[in-house]
Amino acid sequence: MKVEVKKAGRPDFILLGAVCCLILLGIIIMASVSFAPSIREYGSSFSILWHHILFGLLPGIVLGYVLFKFPLEKIKKFAPIVFLINLFSLVLVFFPVIGISAGGASRWINFGFTTIQPSEFLKVTFILYLAAWLSSLIKKNNEVKKNKVFQRANNSPNTFISFLIIIGVITVLMVLQRDVSTWGVIIVSGIVMYFLSGVSLKHMVAIFLGLFGLLFLLIKLVPYRFQRFLVFLNPDLDPMGKGYQIKQALITVGSGGLFGKGFGLSLQRYGGFLPQPISDSIFALFSEEAGFIGSFILVSLFILFAWRGFVIAKNSKDQFSKFICFGISLWIIIQAFVNIGAMINLIPLTGIPLPFISYGGSALIAELMAVGIMLNISTKTS
Repeated sequence: MKVEVKKAGRPDFILLGAVCCLILLGIIIMASVSFAPSIREYGSSFSILWHHILFGLLPGIVLGYVLFKFPLEKIKKFAPIVFLINLFSLVLVFFPVIGISAGGASRWINFGFTTIQPSEFLKVTFILYLAAWLSSLIKKNNEVKKNKVFQRANNSPNTFISFLIIIGVITVLMVLQRDVSTWGVIIVSGIVMYFLSGVSLKHMVAIFLGLFGLLFLLIKLVPYRFQRFLVFLNPDLDPMGKGYQIKQALITVGSGGLFGKGFGLSLQRYGGFLPQPISDSIFALFSEEAGFIGSFILVSLFILFAWRGFVIAKNSKDQFSKFICFGISLWIIIQAFVNIGAMINLIPLTGIPLPFISYGGSALIAELMAVGIMLNISTKTS
């Protein structure tokens, strides 16, 4: 049975509504949890919130609207160029003056009045590039099956090697930046898109074996990552050191109860007990203030986002649009549940932000750009 999205020519209002609700919840919780850090660091109650809005939300809405109106065929045409520019920007972070390092990681480019994190935009540009490349391979392939959601791409060794080279370049740049969590989201989304193009099973087995092997090395060879993994297995191993954040996160989530303490009434935000309250750990504080009910609504909104994205992909008339919607939906849902899972100790701490909610201009801009493209595609479905 075919799932109807809406009348052709109109954007998917359910997807748009889910995103608007996520953004609204993000602003509310950001206003609450950023209050104390704003006072400590800037002497003003809402400095962090206003920075989040001015350098994240507003430019994200503008660029998202531009991409909503931009012709899809031109997006496909310029996707490789934009992807290459984004890769070049990942190199710029290592240059003195231009690049900025913090905590031993080089991830930001300095623009004087603000900074950007190129790896956040790579989530969008890589999906666009991969969608354009895979859809072009499918178009050239003689073995086309019209009755499938995804037609088959070329299974030749050249295609497989080309894909490995692409993810290899991304891997080198991201590992040098010490941003393995973002690398994981990008690579997993890309591999699933590659799988959906109909590649052979032996290629996928080889990719996953190589991925798990590389991930094992990245964890084993870098002490702090290995310690995070050990703490995940036993949070009591180092309760005042590496295990401190997860212990405090679990306390924060549990203290919210069913209905929460109310927005602005978090005890953890005032006490400063929970590290990274406006970014990595924001879900824990949201759970404390909104409780289980609020957390359930937040998780449901992410599920709704993914569902609408998959529906739009299924109803899209061309392979390029299908790949984009599947890729973006996977990226957002994977990142959301990695962040939430880390806060409730289902997976090791990753340091990855919660989409549409966490502080970070680059991340929010990239996410809203992706939403603009998805809404653009939804106007072409029926």
